[in-house]
Amino acid sequence: MDENNKHGHPVRVAFQKLFQNKLATLCFIILILEIVLVAAAPLIAPYGYEEQDPANKLHPGFWAQWTAVTDPDDPNYDPQEFYIPGHLLGTDEYGRDVLSRILYGGRISLMVGFVSTAMGLFVGVICGLLAGYYKKLDNPIMRVMDLLFTFPGILLAMLIIAMLGVNTFNAMLAISIWSIPSFARMVRGKVLQVKEEDYIMATRSLGAKDSRIIFIHILKNCLPVIIVIATMRMATSIISISTLSYLGMGVTPPMPEWGGMISAGKQYLWERPSLIFIPGIAVMITVICFNILGDKLRDILDPSLKD
Repeated sequence: MDENNKHGHPVRVAFQKLFQNKLATLCFIILILEIVLVAAAPLIAPYGYEEQDPANKLHPGFWAQWTAVTDPDDPNYDPQEFYIPGHLLGTDEYGRDVLSRILYGGRISLMVGFVSTAMGLFVGVICGLLAGYYKKLDNPIMRVMDLLFTFPGILLAMLIIAMLGVNTFNAMLAISIWSIPSFARMVRGKVLQVKEEDYIMATRSLGAKDSRIIFIHILKNCLPVIIVIATMRMATSIISISTLSYLGMGVTPPMPEWGGMISAGKQYLWERPSLIFIPGIAVMITVICFNILGDKLRDILDPSLKD
């Protein structure tokens, strides 16, 4: 019998241990709340992400209620520094609501992160399983992975987008291709270890087909390492799409995306720094939360992955 069944499934046990850590639990709650908010953006966003108000461009957010000079006789008086009710985080250079664009932009950033990670995970796990189980496939598969590893990740993504064209799908595809070698290498290493276990040999001796051994028994025991890498890869994917959008090679305007919002706001760095800080903070919080979750899961699920 599989050793993992003695005390319950390792993934379930790991999440029970994870929630005993206050920092990991806080990060998990923040991510769930963030996912709910961006998923419900059409319902809770006060404005559409393209809706413009040219008369109220570049106004600050709620903090201006306490910092703006309201006396017309004051030499520092500037109506442009007033808070416009209804625009909680202010407006951008076209008079668009920043809060609404942050919510809609979060949908794009998280969607690209999830989809690109899932695409890379699917192909990478298949390659890793086959390379680890079949010796004849190990060398050719891993040499292709080594070839992909020779390219710096963001440069590889930029090369793929330059060849295919700039749009959201191509950005997701580029990021997923960049993710494949990481999944393949880690899964292969785990398969090489698991396939020598006694219960795998016993299953093989009973006449089980290779497909059953690989996708039922071995894959089940690879789930911990897959979950760890997928969680940490989410953070990398979100940074990647933000970087590509910042460079003009990711999500195309007027569709909002956090990196693209930072790129647009850099022109107003001194006049309205909040246009950079707000999406930057959104990226930072999301990436930190995914990294902390991945780090804690790594310690719990697979201590062999520690540096």
